[in-house]
Amino acid sequence: MLSSECSMETAAEHERILREIESTDTNCIGPTLRSVYDGQEHGLFMEKLDVRIRNHDREIEKMCNHHFQGFVDSITELLKVRGEAQKLKSQVTETNRRLQDDGKEVSRQELKQCRVQQRNIATTIDKLTHCLPVLEMYSRLQEQMKAKRYYPALRTLEQLEQKCLPRAGQYRFCSIMAENIPKLRTQIRDTAMSQLRDFLESIRKHSDKIGETAIKQVRTITHVVGWNGKVSGLIPNLGKEEEEEEEEMEENEGLTMELLSVPGAQDLVDFSPVYRCLHIYTVLGLRDVFENYYRKQRRKQARLVLQPHSNMHETLEGYRRYFNQIVGFFVVEDHVLHTTQGLVNRAYVEELWEMALSKIVAALRTHSSYCDDPNLVLDLKNLIVLFADTLQGYGFPVTHLFDMLLEMREQYGEILLKRWNLTFRQILDQDNYSPIPVSTEQEFRHYTSQFPLQDPELEKLSFPKKLPFSEFVPKVYCQLKEFIYACLKYSEDLHLSSTEVDDMIRKSTNLLLTRTLSHCLQYAIKKKNVGLAELVQVIINTTHLEQSCHFLEEFISNITNVPPDTVNATKLYGTSTFKDARHAAEAEIYTSLNAKIDQFLQLADYDWLAAVQGGGALTASDYLIDLIAFLKSTFSVFTNLPGKVAQTACMSACKHISTSLMQLLLDPEVRQISMGALHQLNTDVQECESFARAGPVAGFQGDTLLLAFSDLRQLLELFVQWDWSTYLADYGKPTCKYLRVNPHTALALLEKMKEMSRKNNVFAQFRKTDRDRQKLIDTVIKQLRNLIAQHHT
Repeated sequence: MLSSECSMETAAEHERILREIESTDTNCIGPTLRSVYDGQEHGLFMEKLDVRIRNHDREIEKMCNHHFQGFVDSITELLKVRGEAQKLKSQVTETNRRLQDDGKEVSRQELKQCRVQQRNIATTIDKLTHCLPVLEMYSRLQEQMKAKRYYPALRTLEQLEQKCLPRAGQYRFCSIMAENIPKLRTQIRDTAMSQLRDFLESIRKHSDKIGETAIKQVRTITHVVGWNGKVSGLIPNLGKEEEEEEEEMEENEGLTMELLSVPGAQDLVDFSPVYRCLHIYTVLGLRDVFENYYRKQRRKQARLVLQPHSNMHETLEGYRRYFNQIVGFFVVEDHVLHTTQGLVNRAYVEELWEMALSKIVAALRTHSSYCDDPNLVLDLKNLIVLFADTLQGYGFPVTHLFDMLLEMREQYGEILLKRWNLTFRQILDQDNYSPIPVSTEQEFRHYTSQFPLQDPELEKLSFPKKLPFSEFVPKVYCQLKEFIYACLKYSEDLHLSSTEVDDMIRKSTNLLLTRTLSHCLQYAIKKKNVGLAELVQVIINTTHLEQSCHFLEEFISNITNVPPDTVNATKLYGTSTFKDARHAAEAEIYTSLNAKIDQFLQLADYDWLAAVQGGGALTASDYLIDLIAFLKSTFSVFTNLPGKVAQTACMSACKHISTSLMQLLLDPEVRQISMGALHQLNTDVQECESFARAGPVAGFQGDTLLLAFSDLRQLLELFVQWDWSTYLADYGKPTCKYLRVNPHTALALLEKMKEMSRKNNVFAQFRKTDRDRQKLIDTVIKQLRNLIAQHHT
């Protein structure tokens, strides 16, 4: 068992040694062979080695047999090459021999000179290699200068100065080029600045057109898709990184702005001079100088653009041109802001806009104040809104413009009030102040469509019939609605809420009612030659207009979509306006009626010294009979008036007659009055009382109208009946018969009778009856004076 294990280990060790012999370098095989001789079973290893050698020999033999034919072919080819090599050797030997023979004829000096020439040629080639880029670069520079491509030329100058010329060396032409470089830079800088000035002049001339195009675009956006306060793409963003600018400038010389796709707009302004000059000055290290110059020049142009023409307010075209120039100016600045890197910044543009905004607002306030045409103000307002919306789309704040529009609304309202004042006056002057006759249903519907008449009783009447009011009622009502429409037009596009619009319209309408229409009605009522019939019709008309006020409330609510019962909603003052006008007309009726009564009273011709007639009854004076007849005919016209108006007018007339007769009786110029004159006056008063009892106007209760004559009646009864004892005894008592007789009045009249008695009885003083009457008068006068003194004390 042990011998078997030993033989296996020996075999493995021999196998390992064989592998090392096969794979180990012959220089290092010594240790391996030593391990063979040192080990056991030496003979066994040799046997294995022989077996392995025989195996390798067989493999070598197989390989040789396999490659034998290739080896034979290779030997054959080698033999052929050997022949060719012999021929090549013979040719080389011959060539060498001939070169040796030819070289004998060349001298050593010539060879040296040739080598010098070769070195010079090599040096020249090397120098030209460094000079040619300079010449090529300079040639390129000349072409760029000739083609006016100044920014690439500046880049070429930079490369020429910093790279090419230092490498070329100290040559005359290099020195000349170096001397010309500052001149070329100056030339480029001056040329760029000249082009910038041309650009500034160009945009100054084209600001109007640029602004017009921008405003047209906003108007188109507003009408087509609705305004959202943004403008995009009016002038495309042409800004590039600086490293891309050269290529962009080369490929896109003459780059122009585009205002959407408006024909011809792209030909207005070429912005390339700005970009070119900016980059040129940046390369020259003068960017600050350029920025300051550009901003200074644009500020000057801004002041020119913002200066309005003296006659700008005369036509809308003047305002339009003014706005177009301003929009064009700021569109250009906004474009420069977004297409350059810091030439102008947001702070600069905002500062410029703040300055412009203050001047714009001031100019508009001044020039719009001259305007007295509401249509021009309305067109101007629409133009300002479009102007503001356009600039707002570019990010400029326009709150002050809309605030100014609200200020202009006040002016617009005043102009409307003046215009409607003329309209109302014309309507009132042309009115016939007679009820409108209508013959057909069509005519009736025509008037009721203009004015909201609601009278079921009138509708039941057959044709022909009359409307209660005159023509000025439907005309005034229609003009009120037209005024409301005019106010609404101004409120459009001001970005106001419905409530604000409603409030503005109501306040303006209130001014129209309380100021304009009220003054016109007062004018119509107060003007000369206005008869009682016209005044009566004015009262009827204002009554119907007053009743229509709630229809105007509904009309305003319908066009503003704000319910009339909204909290804090402004109420129309039409009711109070028409009430005031009606009261003024009523007062004018009373005044006119009294003036007419005064005309009759001026015809009164009393004989204050008339004797008492002993025969038949007295008759009323002619003037009074005519006055009563006039009053009867006048009050018959008052049937269409409200009852209280007619009653008040009748009472006022009666009181005025009574007061006037009392004044005639107490006139200081009438110093003597006879009892006969008092009897005649008493007869006239009785005629007046008869008129009052007849009830010229319905609605008086009992003898209410007679109270107008009560003062005069009691005074005349006291003197006619000579009831002084009763008067003096009952004076001061509530049940006094002559309660309305003032002792001063009685005393004044009594003294006039005393004077009359004294004058007529100068020669009759010896008659007892006359003496007794004179004493009686003196006694009554004395008692009256005591009575007055007691009550005065």
